[in-house]
Amino acid sequence: MRRIRDPVLLDAVDAYLRESFDGVVWRIVREGRDPLLASRAGGRWFFPDTFDVLYASFEADGAKAEVFFHLNQQPVFPSKLVSKLYRLEVRTKKTLRFADIRALQPLGIDLNRFADVLYSPTQAIGDAAFFLGCDGIIVPSARWDCLNLVLFTEHLEPGMLRAQKTQTVDWQTFRAKTKHAGR
Repeated sequence: MRRIRDPVLLDAVDAYLRESFDGVVWRIVREGRDPLLASRAGGRWFFPDTFDVLYASFEADGAKAEVFFHLNQQPVFPSKLVSKLYRLEVRTKKTLRFADIRALQPLGIDLNRFADVLYSPTQAIGDAAFFLGCDGIIVPSARWDCLNLVLFTEHLEPGMLRAQKTQTVDWQTFRAKTKHAGR
């Protein structure tokens, strides 16, 4: 489906500098799923069925918080789900960085509603960045006090993304941690 893009938003997103990123991020997938496999299902930063996206976080607990939020939206928390936390090594060349939610305000993001599941404004930003040839965006997490890396895998060169180590996520321990932290 061809999407009509807002030229004002495209110009605003295009004004941000692109930067390279070379570092480590964290990603959670269910056991048996390739941690480097992107998704087209849609999310906070991309419209469904438009392009391949891989979500990761700069902190392991940030990755856990993002997945935990969605698991908690189900009528019953999935007790038999086995999730794996992966350490990913990533190199990008043309990534936009939004250091905090205030950096998103000029692009039409309501700072008071950022954590809400109102994705169309952020999806439009991600779509604009992809359309402009960016290989990813660094954005604030709505679920943890950290940054996330959203990769547009179609724009990454081979070898720029590698999975390192893994560990099983203990969701009960994380649930207790988030209650203690007031999240």
